Amino acid sequence: MLLAIDIGNTNIVCGLFRGPELLAAWRLSTDYHATVDELHLQLMGFMRLGGFEAGAVEGAALACVVPPLCEPVSELCRRLGVEPLVVSAASAGIPIRYDHPQEIGADRLVNGVAAWEKYRRALLVVDFGTATTFDYVTARGEYAGGIIAPGVVSAAEALFQKASRLPRAEIFSAPSRVIGRDTASGLNSGLVLGFAALVDGLVERARAEVGDLFVLATGGLAPYIAPHSRTIQVVEENLTLEGLRLIYERSHQDVG
Repeated sequence: MLLAIDIGNTNIVCGLFRGPELLAAWRLSTDYHATVDELHLQLMGFMRLGGFEAGAVEGAALACVVPPLCEPVSELCRRLGVEPLVVSAASAGIPIRYDHPQEIGADRLVNGVAAWEKYRRALLVVDFGTATTFDYVTARGEYAGGIIAPGVVSAAEALFQKASRLPRAEIFSAPSRVIGRDTASGLNSGLVLGFAALVDGLVERARAEVGDLFVLATGGLAPYIAPHSRTIQVVEENLTLEGLRLIYERSHQDVG
């Protein structure tokens, strides 16, 4: 089995693959100070609950945007008996047309690899994470830049901190109307419909700039925002894990 790990600013997402099949996926809260022992204990707990043996892990690939956690998670993989492939601009296996490739988050490159492999056309990947990122892959399969906007939860937290009278509304329910009749529904509309509108506006501008684009969404909040968007065409919840699997398999084919 392959262990794929996406280390994000809010969550660490782990997936187990047997060939192309995703057997299981788990989310851990990102703790910048987590030790190898703590990470190992959490992962082993998830695996045992799922009925998986640690000894069955034959390889590992990880994407990391939290530098302090890269080595502890790599050491976690070594405890399982495998040396992880750590994805970077050099190892992602996608042509990059970007002024400073080292600045691109590994998860964004991984998403581009997975999206291009599946759809093989000019596309934009919208990832609803700590930030809302848009990644452009050309019709030739090149990573060619993107857009970075605040994340839904990040924006909500900033709003709650700065506006002390606002209640912490449930932002994941579908608004029944745009104009809210109380504070909670107004917040819900602003966050859910507001971010859907942000996506639609940026996608339309991107299409005006580069031409037709297929638009797909991923990230934990994608299922909540995408239904309210005019431009998102499909949600791929496990896109980053799939990309890690593809990059790992290709790197080992090259070695072979």
